[in-house]
Amino acid sequence: MAVLGLFSGVRAARPWQRVACAAAGFQGRSLGKSYAVSRAQAVAALFSPLQSQPTFGFLLDIDGVLVRGHRVIPAALKAFHRLVNAQGKLRVPVVFVTNAGNILQHGKAQELSALLGFKVEPDQVILSHSPMKLFSQYHGKRMIVSGQGPLVENAQILGFKNVVTVDELRMAFPVLDMVDLQRRPKTTPLPRNDFPAIEGVLLLGEPVRWETSLQLIMDVLLSNGNPGTGLATAPYPHLPVLASNMDLLWMAEAKMPRFGHGTFLLCLETIYRKVTGKELRYKGLMGKPSILTYQYAEELIRQQAERRGWAAPIQKLYAVGDNPMSDVYGANLFNQYLQMAKHERAEKLGASGLLKQRSSATQSCASILVCTGVYSPKAPGSTEPAQGGEEPPFHGHRDFNFSPGLIEASHIVNDVDEAVQLVFHKEGWAL
Repeated sequence: MAVLGLFSGVRAARPWQRVACAAAGFQGRSLGKSYAVSRAQAVAALFSPLQSQPTFGFLLDIDGVLVRGHRVIPAALKAFHRLVNAQGKLRVPVVFVTNAGNILQHGKAQELSALLGFKVEPDQVILSHSPMKLFSQYHGKRMIVSGQGPLVENAQILGFKNVVTVDELRMAFPVLDMVDLQRRPKTTPLPRNDFPAIEGVLLLGEPVRWETSLQLIMDVLLSNGNPGTGLATAPYPHLPVLASNMDLLWMAEAKMPRFGHGTFLLCLETIYRKVTGKELRYKGLMGKPSILTYQYAEELIRQQAERRGWAAPIQKLYAVGDNPMSDVYGANLFNQYLQMAKHERAEKLGASGLLKQRSSATQSCASILVCTGVYSPKAPGSTEPAQGGEEPPFHGHRDFNFSPGLIEASHIVNDVDEAVQLVFHKEGWAL
């Protein structure tokens, strides 16, 4: 938990506790004037040999922490002024962990480089679907892929060799898409029997036409991959489904959160259960708060430190995010996993086994919640209790059980700059 009294406006916190976040400008006392640090400690930190050998790293969310839509949050520029040295190199390992997925990895790196003013490498960016590279058993299967943007290219980069888009399926079977009257076929096309069967479903991000994607994905699942035919009984277990980005909501320029891919998944799960009476099951769920995503990030942090020649093992990770249900929940879940792994009980948390087991130097993962995005103590839908002392609604995914302790951030701060200052002080690093 946070060290009390070090900063004004920074404290150990439960997500429903109010903190001093001004709605505009994040006004309040500057943390730079609030350190309860002796001059001797400050001088010692300046000349500490650990300055060149970091033993900690950052996992930074992007939307709501560094940017709002296409606008950089001013505190992010201040934070990276502290994180980057005079040579334009990071002083500590940093990985950007986002639940976005409708963009290419190198495109996101270029976007961040332009916004933050220093070179971000593609292998510093983890998109929600990045860990799908590990699901090699599905890479050769014929998969229908849903999302938008560079969809096929992203699937191919992940290793999937044979993908069919929803639009391609719709063109092959025009009578399947009937919601939009303007797009309905004017004549009945001849049935096709030359379309190869689909062997799985790949959900990389929210699509544009939800009604079309929902209908055609359901057709694939109910027909066992042959949407031009009909089956008397829907097969169960159904075809394998891989999905990424479980965020119900995310924060852009609008004053209120926007629907995320988690909302689309909720629609699909609800429709499937209503139609079949059974639960839609996933072979893999990626993106925060999945443990697999944090394992993937941990490995990239280790590789980054290795490339920089930092011999000291990275023992602590600090995950900074704006969404209690993905960023805080995921960091705390991974921290719980790390503690159990110390006692050789990691399998109780459902460790996937997809990453090669090795001795990990990481000992902890602390969650830091900022007030510049989804989370706001005064906003509708924040994680404060409802009137009458009721618990807030659980915005997490169905497959991640609600646990109040997992959405309690280790620290709540105003913004990412205060988060960096907090960590540097805890680690004895000069600001």
